Amino acid sequence: MHEEMIGLTLAALGVVGLMCQWLAWRLKLPAILLLLIAGLAIGPFTGLFEPNALFGELLFPLISLAVAVILFEGSLTLNFKEIKEVSRTVQSIVTLGALVTWVITSCATHYILGFDWPLAWLFGSMTVVTGPTVIVPLLRTVRPKAKLANILRWEGILIDPIGALFVVIVYEFIVSNSKAHSFEVFGIIIVVGFLIGAAAGQFIAVVLRRQMLPEYLQPFAVLAVVLGVFAGSNAIESEAGLLAVTVMGMWLANAKEVDIKHILHFKENLTILLISGLFLLLASRITVDDFHALGWGAALLFVVIQLIARPASIFISTLRSNLSFKEKAFLAWVAPRGIVAAAISSLFAIKLTQANVEGAQLLVPLTFMVIIGTVVLQSISARPIALMLDVAEPSPRGVMIVGANDVARAVGLAIKKYDCRVVVTDSNWDYIKQARMSGLETYYGNPMSSHADEYLDLIGIGKVMAMTPDKHLNVTAGMRFINEFGEQNVYCLNGNTNGGDKHITAEQHHGKILFSEPVSYKKLASLINQGAEIKHTKISEAFSFEDYQNQYKSALLLPLFIVDARNKVRMFSTSNQPEIVAGSTVVALVKENESKESAAS
Repeated sequence: MHEEMIGLTLAALGVVGLMCQWLAWRLKLPAILLLLIAGLAIGPFTGLFEPNALFGELLFPLISLAVAVILFEGSLTLNFKEIKEVSRTVQSIVTLGALVTWVITSCATHYILGFDWPLAWLFGSMTVVTGPTVIVPLLRTVRPKAKLANILRWEGILIDPIGALFVVIVYEFIVSNSKAHSFEVFGIIIVVGFLIGAAAGQFIAVVLRRQMLPEYLQPFAVLAVVLGVFAGSNAIESEAGLLAVTVMGMWLANAKEVDIKHILHFKENLTILLISGLFLLLASRITVDDFHALGWGAALLFVVIQLIARPASIFISTLRSNLSFKEKAFLAWVAPRGIVAAAISSLFAIKLTQANVEGAQLLVPLTFMVIIGTVVLQSISARPIALMLDVAEPSPRGVMIVGANDVARAVGLAIKKYDCRVVVTDSNWDYIKQARMSGLETYYGNPMSSHADEYLDLIGIGKVMAMTPDKHLNVTAGMRFINEFGEQNVYCLNGNTNGGDKHITAEQHHGKILFSEPVSYKKLASLINQGAEIKHTKISEAFSFEDYQNQYKSALLLPLFIVDARNKVRMFSTSNQPEIVAGSTVVALVKENESKESAAS
């Protein structure tokens, strides 16, 4: 019976984790917030789930391995080339700004809550990390100006692995300081962690570069090496494992001529599973007494973090930037804490509690309080503050085109002429390369992937156009983005012009059918290859839309979109034709000396 209950409990945790992830996606909230709330609900508030009783002595090893994989996955995204490519403002925020936040938070923790200095420094380092999993959903809801959104997004991407490495090093120093010959122990930990991590990273890089493993085995092999490196480093020198796996991930991320995209994709899926289970488990271990022990001092500390530490870090780190005061004020308000803080605080709290460090058991509730407080407060207030400071986008005008083929590039370049942000996405590198050479912004990968959820910048994007040769991919893309952008803002090419009603996917599932007549990708590509051009024509009182149609009466004319007097792009679709008045510009595909009826395919 006990074995059946264990199986039932694990299955229930999986269902609860899935529901939290799904609800977070629908509500456009960070999943970590709902996972922590659910963990508190099934743990201390109701007593339905007791991790210590369920897992016993396996609890600590399971948490340790899960955190090791999460840190490795995070560090696998830290490409040093990206740090050089981002603005100096972002570089300053993730270095100087992070140090300012660390010092102020640590001092406040010591003086307000009475934590010993080592524990205060450790907590301060944990609160430095934001992370893309919490900042990206917030930005999509708030919609600040593109410049500010990119600063916050890149801060989250870079501070995630950098902050993780920083926290681990601070922890190693604190642990080594409690032993004899503390600096010698700290040095050994650093050397063991860096050497084993770098060696393992180089080993995996060589294996992948020389294709010594089939592709389907590579993700599993990397995971096995990560767990082996973690356990082996700890066996050589206690506490060196987390540092080793972090260094290993960074080394592999920067290895030359090594494609880690499929490994990263596997790790992302695994990390979603681990995070869902881990945070339900960690939150359920907190007791109500832990929150009571924090007292009102915790609320005061939160105020310091939100109103003093973050503003100080932003204003100091952006002294030499060209940001306005209002833009700095907005950046100073938005900094939700993320996954690394929660995961590491829980693991280190267990280790330090076992080492009889006073106050270590309060690290977890204090960190969770900061996470929940920053996410809830900023989710509610960030949009009104952005509007008040006049740093919010009035309405998203940009267009994302799924596909970077010849047709998609031609349409994208036509839209871009009207000062409209255009992003084309594709998994075909040749198409992406041509798009970049033509001056289009690109995302190389599947826009429906978990990687795209974090790294595909949709700030300022208001419409989605699926224009690939694959009709099933077009429909899938429409289904993916219709909840986020609305049915009226999602379009796809028609792939079923001759199949009858029973073979056509309903518009409410994929969005509207593109252009004024149902036309397939194959026909559009053929017309462009035959010399059809996209032409821009201004409509006026003296030259009406009827006159325009008569002008091209003997040619093929396929209106694509119009640009109204306010420079807003409005797409033609088979179910909707935008109103064409004087002052509008009609953009159409024109093929001379061919009848209009041949446009249908």
